[in-house]
Order: sequence, then C-alpha cells, then structure tokens
Amino acid sequence: MSQFFYVHPENPQARLIKQAVEIIKSGGVVVYPTDSGYAIGCSIGDKSALDRICRIRDLEKSHNFTLVCSDVSELSNYAKVGNQAFRALKSATPGPYTFIFKATKDVPKRLQNPKKKTIGLRIPNNQIALDLLAELGEPIMSSTLILPGQEQAESDPDHIRDVLEHHVDLIIHGGYLGETPTTVVDYSEDSPEIIRTGNGDTSFFE
Repeated sequence: MSQFFYVHPENPQARLIKQAVEIIKSGGVVVYPTDSGYAIGCSIGDKSALDRICRIRDLEKSHNFTLVCSDVSELSNYAKVGNQAFRALKSATPGPYTFIFKATKDVPKRLQNPKKKTIGLRIPNNQIALDLLAELGEPIMSSTLILPGQEQAESDPDHIRDVLEHHVDLIIHGGYLGETPTTVVDYSEDSPEIIRTGNGDTSFFE
C-alpha cells in the first residue's frame, strides 16, 4: 500500500519533501502535483520503476517520456537546445509546457523516442515539484498521470488514491488541480512546431 502525504502547495514541508525524495532514490514510483494536473514519476536511472509506470499507464515503447527539470540550465544537459529555443524557454518557464528536443548522450536510450531519438522536457510552475527537484538534485523521469481509457490528466488526489494506492509507493496530495494538459512544443527540427495546445501562452513559439 502506498504512502499518502498531505503537502502544503505554497510552503511544502521540508520533512515530507525529504521523505518523498528518499522514496524516489530507493526505486519508488511517486505521484506528485504539477501545474497541469498530477504526474507519475521515478528516478531517471531506474528501469524497473519505469516499467511499472508503463504498466500503470498502459504505455507503448514509442511513448515520449519527459524529464521534469528544475531550470533551463539543467534542461540543456539532456537536450540539444539552440540559441533561439533557449531564449524562448527562458521566457516561458517555469510554466505548463512540454518541450521535445533531440536528446543528448546523457539521456538513457530507453527514455528516448526509438525512431526520433527525442526526449520531452518540462519545468513546472509548481512549488512542490520544484522543491522535490531541488532536493533530488536531478530530473524526475515523468509522465502525465492519464489513466488507461481516460483523456485528461488526473486532478483529484483522493481519486488517485482509490485507484492507485496498491500500485505506487507514494501519492503526494498537493491540492485539487486543473485537468488541462501542457502545451507541447516540438523543437526537434529547425523551427518550433506546436503539437498540442493546452495550458500556456503559445505566442512565445510562434
């Protein structure tokens, strides 16, 4: 059975953040809040935890996984970011966007799109997520928590607990969130392409 932490959305309790990060480091799968619904994540290097996430979400191997990062400078360790893209990301983040870039060699192959060699990257505007990242010291391998058969991100942590308490190691209750997903911008080619319009102003990329 999973643990269930009530974490203050504006002033996260440091003790709970540290406990959550220990769970991630020990191979756990965690559900945590972002600025576009809840996400499910694990350590970037943990293959068995990633496999569990794929089973929970019923994902195929071609799924674009996302590394949730603390800031733009960290993001550039995992993606090939040109000057124009860097300026746009600097203006738009943190915020409800997912960016798709060509991955660097620091990204494990199992996280990359097998055909395009791309990776999704994200810098959320959510204090709990940012505190988790600061304590962890590296990105969280994540996917939006969209359960099989559903189209929207999960927004109700109590419902998440009912469905997933026997399948994940930790659920962080960080409030009731909106269901609108991130805006997805593909920077893997020469010019940006808006793949999905969700939360977030798209004028930075047009």
